Amino acid sequence: MRKYETIYILQPELGEDEIKSVADKVQDVIASYKGAFHRLEDWGIRKLAYPIRKSARGRYLYLRYDGGRELIAELERRLRLDEKVLRYQSVNITDQPEKPVAEKKAPLVEPEAVETSEEAVTPAEAANE
Repeated sequence: MRKYETIYILQPELGEDEIKSVADKVQDVIASYKGAFHRLEDWGIRKLAYPIRKSARGRYLYLRYDGGRELIAELERRLRLDEKVLRYQSVNITDQPEKPVAEKKAPLVEPEAVETSEEAVTPAEAANE
């Protein structure tokens, strides 16, 4: 199974029971297609970059789950048909790491001092010879 995340935007004036009903429908689709539901986060009402169906704001919801192609097709079909959903986007995150790896800074290495010997010839002496 592949890992997916979907962000969908609902109409901002919806009540808590309507938001819960959309979330339950999404979870039912995942369960019916034998997917693994991981989390659903409500990111709240935010301003949209541009008006969608005369709405300047929207309620963002983040969904994280595992599933197959059929699950994605059915989930997006149902989100497209629901009047409460303004926009949605699903992304395959299978190849991405779960947690970002913290980069360690390499210690600053000072360049090694060049040893000069008495036998070394300077460029000025070499030109005179």
